[in-house]
Amino acid sequence: ERGRERHKACGSKDSSRSEKSVIINPPETSSQDSPDDNWGETTTAVTGTSELSISQEEVVGLGKGIQDRTRGFRRYLPLAVGLCGGVLVLATPLVFLLLPVIMWPERLQPCGAACEGLFLSLSFKLLMLLTAIWALFLRPARASLPRVCACRAFLTTLTLLLTMSYWLFYGVRILDAQDEDYHGVVQFAVSLVDSQLFVHYLAVVLLELRHLRPCYSVCVIRSTDGETRHYNIGQLSIQNAALTVLEYYYRDFPLHNPALLSASKHRAAKHLAGLKVYNVDGSAAGAQPANGNQSQAMIAAAAKRKDSAHNELYYEEADYERRVRKRKARLVVAVEEAFTHVRRMKKEDERATPSDIMDVREAALAIFPSMARALQKYLRTTRRQQCHSMESIQKHLAFCLINNMSPKAFLETYLSPGPTLQYGPERWMADQWTLVSEASVTSGVKDGSDFVLRCLDFNVAVTIKSIPYIRVSEEYVDPKSHKFVLLLQSETSV
Repeated sequence: ERGRERHKACGSKDSSRSEKSVIINPPETSSQDSPDDNWGETTTAVTGTSELSISQEEVVGLGKGIQDRTRGFRRYLPLAVGLCGGVLVLATPLVFLLLPVIMWPERLQPCGAACEGLFLSLSFKLLMLLTAIWALFLRPARASLPRVCACRAFLTTLTLLLTMSYWLFYGVRILDAQDEDYHGVVQFAVSLVDSQLFVHYLAVVLLELRHLRPCYSVCVIRSTDGETRHYNIGQLSIQNAALTVLEYYYRDFPLHNPALLSASKHRAAKHLAGLKVYNVDGSAAGAQPANGNQSQAMIAAAAKRKDSAHNELYYEEADYERRVRKRKARLVVAVEEAFTHVRRMKKEDERATPSDIMDVREAALAIFPSMARALQKYLRTTRRQQCHSMESIQKHLAFCLINNMSPKAFLETYLSPGPTLQYGPERWMADQWTLVSEASVTSGVKDGSDFVLRCLDFNVAVTIKSIPYIRVSEEYVDPKSHKFVLLLQSETSV
């Protein structure tokens, strides 16, 4: 009986464990600290009858660990393959030359002057090939793409096939037969290096030169604020085109600022709150004519409230622009006074002793409080305070003082929003892009192709149009057609 009770207790524990569910948050959540209000509609509950159950934190931690290991593996895998291929390419000709000397040295014919000239040619070609491989392939990866590049895979396969073909020919005709003509062996190694140089030339054409000629016009639109840019690209695959668009995005697009979007939504909600909707057609069929007059009065009242809401929105925008101009003027005055004080201190330091001279960074820390309040108010008014930290502002101030820049050069960073690369890497979201495309990402771009690059807070839609074929014709203009005769009369004033 005690055994049965124990078995029942274990079974009840297992059943209670099996009834637990694991909640997995979707990857599209905009914030990791605060959960979504509609979590019940956007999450996936995984239930089961297994004896083991894990918590949500363990599942998230396990997924992050696997993702980090996979990310590092995918990042360094192309570099490892490139190193192995480079070692194989450079070592094979040397092995071709060394094997006959090691295996049957007494049977080899002496190497003459022509053979020694081939040695010299082979050494310089290997040096050039090593430099070319280092310049083209042994470079830090710009990004991690979802699929393998088709051109790189083709070149790697071609290199392996070429090397294997030479090894098969070398094994059958030289190793098995123990060829005594060492001059022919050297020529065979030189021919292999020549073939490898031509393969490298093909790699330069496919990887570097083919996409330089512009063939398509790309329209890039950010989904939140509608920021749009246009670029020209060449013959690229969809994933390489996405990588090129992201590089242009970080260089040309201003930093995405969710605070400005929330402010515009707040103003729109406030505008819609002042409107009232009336059901004019909700009256019965046998209503009296007085109801029609009442409906017209209700419509007129609604139009009046709409006009008042428009006026309120207009005055709110005008007040916002006035406050921005006011904060900007105060900031400009504060910065100019601070820089004037620094110049005056610099002149005094020229007459002071070396022990009393203040360092530039110390001067930046000393004058920063005089402009900090005005700068903070301006950034809060323009809703860009989260884009600039106090440390970055002080660093930029010290940089301007070291290079003797003007106050306007210091303020330009804060008065107008700059590109994404101007700010810290923590705001780039460089490892959070997802490519969404109906076509295969390894296929080439075509006229009418489109894809989407998803980020945590917004999307970037890309539309591709082909550049039209331009036909330029020539029309000959006879120089004699520009000549004319001017008849003058005595009555005219000419």
